[in-house]
Amino acid sequence: MDKPVLSKQAFWDVDMDKIDYEKNARYVVEKVIERGKSEDFDSLLKFYGIKKVKELALQALWLSDVSISFCCTVFKVKPTDFKCYEKKQSNRAHWNF
Repeated sequence: MDKPVLSKQAFWDVDMDKIDYEKNARYVVEKVIERGKSEDFDSLLKFYGIKKVKELALQALWLSDVSISFCCTVFKVKPTDFKCYEKKQSNRAHWNF
């Protein structure tokens, strides 16, 4: 298989034929975790393998709290293991009144 079979749901804003699935693996994993269907996630696991998807998810630049919780369940990790979780915590806005 030369590329994963993914729906347009997560990739509505890009030409999927131009994606380099090796070079842009983290981007692909982030998009599927955030916006993809369960079938897309399964396809990622088949294409990259669970170990690589886990590593890429942990290095994601941004994931929602819901997506982090999903990944914690699937990969048996803690929210604090995610690079984006640590970044989110340090960037919490404080209101100045």
